[in-house]
Amino acid sequence: MNGAASGRATLSRGAPAGPRDGPSACAVDDAGVATVLAAAAVGVLVLLLGLGLQLGAATLARHRAEAAADLAALAAARAVVQGVDVACARAATVAAGNGARVLACTARGWTVTVVAAAPCRCVPSVSGDATGRARAGPVAGGDAPTGTAAVTAGDHAALDPGRAEGGPG
Repeated sequence: MNGAASGRATLSRGAPAGPRDGPSACAVDDAGVATVLAAAAVGVLVLLLGLGLQLGAATLARHRAEAAADLAALAAARAVVQGVDVACARAATVAAGNGARVLACTARGWTVTVVAAAPCRCVPSVSGDATGRARAGPVAGGDAPTGTAAVTAGDHAALDPGRAEGGPG
């Protein structure tokens, strides 16, 4: 007896037809694949976001260190006429005010070089410090100070004969 006579449909090879037979009999069940792919895509996006945050934190720390070094070098160059120790102390104060610390401070003549470091605080997985280096001094800096000393606030009274009082400023 063949399958047609018994009332059951059969495939061409004689096997009984099942619930998946028909035009998509060879198709694989793919229910839930989109969910897995979406979860993988979200995971990749979160990983890229984390990488971007770490890169941004490192860049921000480098900019902070460079700005602190620039300002500290300018402050030290202004105070170098009072001595290298005073100039480097002033550089450390200015760097600390900008969230950094001075790693090195050297003076050669009127020119001061400052190396400052700022911590990378934004993302816990980024460790270490970013450094910045700056140099400040006169445009035509030489090895040793030459010429007249810089004018200080106390010298203004002597230079301004029109002032009646000799107070600061």
